[in-house]
Amino acid sequence: MSRIANPFGLPKSDEVHYNPYVLPKKCRRILLLPDIHVPYHNIPALTAALQYGLEEGADTILINGDFLDCYSISSFEKDPRNRGFSEELNMGREILSTIRDLFPKAHLVYQLGNHEDRYERFMKSKAPELLGIEEFEMNNLLWADRFRMDVVRDKRYIQAGNLTIMHGHEMGGGGSSSPARALYNKTKTHAICGHHHQSGEHTERNMRGDTVTCFTMGCLSELTPMYRPINKYNHGFGFVLLKKNGDFTVINKRVVDGIVI
Repeated sequence: MSRIANPFGLPKSDEVHYNPYVLPKKCRRILLLPDIHVPYHNIPALTAALQYGLEEGADTILINGDFLDCYSISSFEKDPRNRGFSEELNMGREILSTIRDLFPKAHLVYQLGNHEDRYERFMKSKAPELLGIEEFEMNNLLWADRFRMDVVRDKRYIQAGNLTIMHGHEMGGGGSSSPARALYNKTKTHAICGHHHQSGEHTERNMRGDTVTCFTMGCLSELTPMYRPINKYNHGFGFVLLKKNGDFTVINKRVVDGIVI
């Protein structure tokens, strides 16, 4: 018997289905680059992360959100002496070009973070007439086709085997003094994120006896931004080894003075 989808003739819904981005099965050695915040990137830390990826034979490069800072189009008070969005975007393209040159065969993914969301909010409030025009879409501004790069937007998480990869802003903030524990409390599954600019790990065993671990990564940007010069930030990045059955190993690295530890 066929299933009737709408037996009562309810009005058509605008419901949108939320599905994760699933990494292809070929992705086994994944370099996670969190919170670069161009043009406030830290050159020694980013260099160290890229060098680590080369030495470890990364086959996947995953830019874990907040690659661009989008400073000049944020809703916060801004210093007009700082770089404009055009300069920031051009610098970001230069770094993406370098990443693609270093890893010419790697699967490249760009996961949008809350700082890239600033662009979407700016367009909606300041230039709504340009919404929907292909040339103004973020993936085209980033030259995604040229760099053979997938762009993951709309707060979608990424699934890498049994590991969930998020930027960290998708479910709001707060909830714990430990970002890794907060991530566990929100997801209740193996997960890793950036966003908090702080390396951490939290493990709990649930009542069925399953052990779940969540990780947060440091950043690859300046550690003393003017909006919060006193903080707990540290430089860092992640590297994930993924097995065919979905099992994984997370290597959560910190970087101190350009040295990976």
